Amino acid sequence: MAKKICWAIIFITLAINVVMLQWTIEAYLGLEFELVFRNTIIALLSSVVAFITFLLWRKWEYS
Repeated sequence: MAKKICWAIIFITLAINVVMLQWTIEAYLGLEFELVFRNTIIALLSSVVAFITFLLWRKWEYS
């Protein structure tokens, strides 16, 4: 069950990452530079969560 939850977290965080990338590009092109920084930070945090979750999944899968 924990492995399925890990995959769900990975997919959700990657979806958040894609949305934040889209919003970052729109904010940059719309000259809303304060939103660019915020969206970039959220995307980076999402990537870190996805990577840590992947490492946990790999640990449980191959132990």
